[in-house]
Amino acid sequence: MQQAILFKNKNNIFPDLDEDQLLEDLFQAYFDARGNKRNTINALRFEMNFEENIFSLFEEIISGKYDLKPSICFIVSKPVKREIFAADFRDRVVHHLVYNYISPIFERRFIHDAYSCRRGKGVHYGIKRAEHFIRSCSNNYKDDCYILKLDVKSYFMSINKELLFDLIISEIEKDKRKNGEFNFSFLLVKKLLRIIVFSDPTKECIIKGKRSDWDGLPKGKSLFLSKKGCGLPIGNLTSQLFGNIYLNKLDHFIKEDVGIKYCGRYVDDILIVHRDKEYLKEVIFQIKKHLITETLLDLHPKKTYLQHFSKGVVYLGLIIKPYRKYLTKRIKNNFYCAVFESKENKKIKETVNSFLGIMSHCNSYNLKEKHKHSFRRAILELHGCAL
Repeated sequence: MQQAILFKNKNNIFPDLDEDQLLEDLFQAYFDARGNKRNTINALRFEMNFEENIFSLFEEIISGKYDLKPSICFIVSKPVKREIFAADFRDRVVHHLVYNYISPIFERRFIHDAYSCRRGKGVHYGIKRAEHFIRSCSNNYKDDCYILKLDVKSYFMSINKELLFDLIISEIEKDKRKNGEFNFSFLLVKKLLRIIVFSDPTKECIIKGKRSDWDGLPKGKSLFLSKKGCGLPIGNLTSQLFGNIYLNKLDHFIKEDVGIKYCGRYVDDILIVHRDKEYLKEVIFQIKKHLITETLLDLHPKKTYLQHFSKGVVYLGLIIKPYRKYLTKRIKNNFYCAVFESKENKKIKETVNSFLGIMSHCNSYNLKEKHKHSFRRAILELHGCAL
């Protein structure tokens, strides 16, 4: 703590900053950031002298000299082809710092049925809620009801940075007027948010892999091809939070203004259940108009699904039908590839256990029993190891 106090009057440009609290929060952000990243080169390099690195980061932040380092850009193919920008570990620490400060504010504003990147929610919770919506709306599958599924076109690459930044700051200021003082420096958080939101990860980024890895990636999925002033990098914790914030107004519009009771959203996947099919057709145009007007976004023209509940719906990786759920072919194929392409016994075990865990949430007893034996034989043959 002494090192921070020595520079209190000399370097600190934020008059509302409690330096001791910031230093404590930085250490907590470091422990949060390293949770699942302790084996990466950046994390190990930072961890070798983590106290010295945190103090150095602290000094950069309070003096206003902090800036982002170049990201590592690469392509992943599973579960779908995506362009990922991995921030330097020290920048991940700052992402967690900002997230820890502002996420409680927005948790009070998010609707209950926004599932992505929220504690106690996630994919499995979203699937349970979708089942609940269908059961409730159809009177336990006795009455007619219809499922509407919508997708926002090129969501992360189309987010307008100016609109996002203004939305975040206005909500934080609104929270201060309502609840009094923050437990952080507003001026500091505002500066860090500006750095993170308006950064361009494509500049000076380190490309990992071959240029051919980008072959087949849709133009609307690449940050290199996004409009000026638009786009957030997939792979950052802050991007996940910002993605929820940007569509929060839409969530409230659907629930409160349109009056839809059964509605949930995971990132940009929107699911609505209602008894009137014609009414849902009108809702599509209402949502489309709201998106264009308020967020400068649009619905994906080829990803609108409207069917009777008995036809089932593919949502968050599962096929949901009355009284049962199944894995999609994509998940099963990804699992097969992961097992047979792996060269390490430990990874094979983790993959198989993960797959069996997913199946435990489905009506897939026969599939589960089949793969217990077939993969054991295949792995023994290919890798010469036992599960």
